[in-house]
Amino acid sequence: MRILSSALPAFSLHLRIKKENMSEALKSLNFIEHIVEEDLGNGFPKEKLRFRFPPEPNGYLHIGHASSICLNFGLGLRYGAPVNLRFDDTNPAKEEQEYVDAIKEDVKWLGYEWDTECFASDYFQQLYDWAIELIKTGKAYVDSQTSEEIAVQKGTPTEPGTPSPFRNRSVEENLQLFQGMKEGKFKEGEHVLRAKVDMSSSNMLMRDPIMYRILYRAHHRTNTDWCIYPMYDWTHGESDYIEQVSHSLCTLEFAMHRELYDWFLDQVVDKNLVRPKQREFARRNFSHTVVSKRKLLQLVEQGFVKGWDDPRMPTISGLRRRGYTPESIRNFADTIGIAKRDNVVDVSLLEFHVREHLNKIAPRVMGVLNPLKVVLTNYPEGEEEWLEAENNPEDDSAGFRQLPFSRELYIEKEDFMEEANRKFFRLKLGGEVRLKNGYIIKAESCTKDTDGNIIEVQCTYDPKSKSGSGTEESLRKVKGTLHWVSAKHALSAEVRLYDRLFTDETPDAHKDKNFLDFINPDSLQIITAFVEPSLANAEIGDRFQFQRMGYFNIDPDSKPEKLVFNRTVGLRDTWAKIQERN
Repeated sequence: MRILSSALPAFSLHLRIKKENMSEALKSLNFIEHIVEEDLGNGFPKEKLRFRFPPEPNGYLHIGHASSICLNFGLGLRYGAPVNLRFDDTNPAKEEQEYVDAIKEDVKWLGYEWDTECFASDYFQQLYDWAIELIKTGKAYVDSQTSEEIAVQKGTPTEPGTPSPFRNRSVEENLQLFQGMKEGKFKEGEHVLRAKVDMSSSNMLMRDPIMYRILYRAHHRTNTDWCIYPMYDWTHGESDYIEQVSHSLCTLEFAMHRELYDWFLDQVVDKNLVRPKQREFARRNFSHTVVSKRKLLQLVEQGFVKGWDDPRMPTISGLRRRGYTPESIRNFADTIGIAKRDNVVDVSLLEFHVREHLNKIAPRVMGVLNPLKVVLTNYPEGEEEWLEAENNPEDDSAGFRQLPFSRELYIEKEDFMEEANRKFFRLKLGGEVRLKNGYIIKAESCTKDTDGNIIEVQCTYDPKSKSGSGTEESLRKVKGTLHWVSAKHALSAEVRLYDRLFTDETPDAHKDKNFLDFINPDSLQIITAFVEPSLANAEIGDRFQFQRMGYFNIDPDSKPEKLVFNRTVGLRDTWAKIQERN
């Protein structure tokens, strides 16, 4: 499946069909669920089902991880089974407590609760003891070759490897050397512990994989208790087994690892206990972004963004700060589903889901982003009144609020032209529009600065045309309706207009170019806007629809004396229109 902007008409049809067939979709199972159902049908006890979400704490979670989170925790909810949150923390060179805390916050924010919080580091001693047993049974040995020599010695996909000259060391020598590695008697890279598997295997991962390396780095949990650290392949399956995970679900890049996963389990498994089963699903790549932690870290460290939670980042914390809702991300994950082949998902689908949800829950307010002053010349000077406005037409319980109205207003500059054709349904000289929740006004004249820029529009208003008053004049039809704010009452606010971070739909797929070459120079525009006074008491994280402009939320940088809004998403997919024109 490849959902891209160029296919948006078909995408709309897909959405309609999806809604029409929702009841059938709920009954259908993805292929992972079919595997679980088959296991249950073959006699696996339902009460022994256990799943896990196992991130490495070396960065912040991104939208790709959301699919895995929703899959594993969704299975837990479906089958009433526990789900562990396990941190695969075996590389102290890249892992930090900051990332552990951020991951926990993200999972909670998405609406999930884990059964047990686990760390691979909890099992360091058990893994070491098992490694000793493998040495004693002749299934592991200490190799003293350099990493370069090991790489050459492993051969190629078409040529078998050659045995290490240290492969047949005695058990006694291996035990002595491995103990010395643990006690810090050797330099980094001087020795490694390898499993003795099959140097001629067609699967290169089976050619005596490394189990332990020497690393003199303080661990975020064990500090300097250890100076040898287990490799992922040795740790992962054994951790699943210790936790009695029934189904170990991972992305397709680990499909080749399954044989090794099972081999390591063969060495330690007790037939009376649950043996984990690894199965793979396709990872999700997303258009107009990157999801590699290394590349995301590069964006942060090189200052292209202001941190992992920058609203332009595809991280869950970035999406949260931008104003996305957990419901929209879960719905998105449900829509793209679980696949067996890697694919690219258009970010427009994610934007669709946040629009759909915010349309239901976000209060409507007035905000003018590019202000132009309007003076109602026939409105009494010094007077003001309060108009009633609906908070959310999608929510009957949302109620109404009061909006101040006065002689001087602000409208969007784009909503006025001196002269315009018949298709311009906004304000023009001699033309009429309705002010939302207010009156019908007519543009009589305008004032320009020395550069010819319009700085003020003089209008008259029809005092009998007030919205909802029931007068004949209030029922009069005019083609345009504008949003506005009272200049006297409006609050000044900083508004951050975020756009896609990359101009290319697959920025890291070009062999001849660096993904940074596609950075969008217009991904952030900061402006000063005017908003209605009801927003004075808005709190960090609150979400709103600025009528006719899009969805916005209050950024953590906001203060009572200075409101800061982030644009979450526009009312419409403007990128689709741009691509259609191109």
